[in-house]
Amino acid sequence: MACSAPSTPTTLLSSNPRAFPSKSLSTVASFSKPLSPQTLTIPNSFNPLRKPFQSPVPRSISSRGSHSRRSLVVRASSEAPLVGNKAPDFEAEAVFDQEFIKVTLSEYIGKKYVILFFYPLDFTFVCPTEITAFSDRYEEFEKLNTEILGVSIDSVFSHLAWVQTDRKSGGLGDLKYPLVSDVTKSISKSYDVLIPDQGVALRGLFIIDKEGIIQHATINNLAIGRSVDETMRTLQALQYVQENPDEVCPAGWKPGEKSMKPDPKLSKEYFAAI
Repeated sequence: MACSAPSTPTTLLSSNPRAFPSKSLSTVASFSKPLSPQTLTIPNSFNPLRKPFQSPVPRSISSRGSHSRRSLVVRASSEAPLVGNKAPDFEAEAVFDQEFIKVTLSEYIGKKYVILFFYPLDFTFVCPTEITAFSDRYEEFEKLNTEILGVSIDSVFSHLAWVQTDRKSGGLGDLKYPLVSDVTKSISKSYDVLIPDQGVALRGLFIIDKEGIIQHATINNLAIGRSVDETMRTLQALQYVQENPDEVCPAGWKPGEKSMKPDPKLSKEYFAAI
């Protein structure tokens, strides 16, 4: 599968007037030579229906005291769940508005919600459908005071070439949010989405609130694309319960629908109404 960049010399200039909070690098990237056509060869190990990764941490049964008293010890593969805990901070290069910028997650703390999503590789198949779908709905997230950040293990040069490729040719075209480069794979590791034996990330998506706490996480296998509608609905439910801490949102809740009181007696009002 070959994807080529423009054949004429290109100077990358920002034309987007939107003030982006993380655009700390004002350096304009220029190329004196045209980008050469690139061919992506997907290794055999990149299997969208991969076998489950076996954790190297075994489960063990240990005995304590006399032979008549035994305790079962189960060792989890991670120390704590990500949901409900502070989002791992990072600073990385990214491509936005055809410029190279720096993105630091902590810059959003106290200011915005963040949709942070990982995808496996540039110039692949399911990935552009997700990336462009989020871009097409960007204004809706912006109205909810939410920034979107896409992340893969590709370099900023690969991100740039993909953005400069037309959508009809499998490219992205101009995006309304940054694509972050995780070439060291440290971000993917910190969010527990990296596939160690393939070197790419699963389709992880995290909703981080204004206090920097991860409030929602989903992880899809490589062959399964995500729903922008469901991400939007979950974000709206999160913001509702944070604004109304004495209420909770039942299954499938959408703005304007009836919520529920988390109380044995008061919850009956909801069940009686459905």
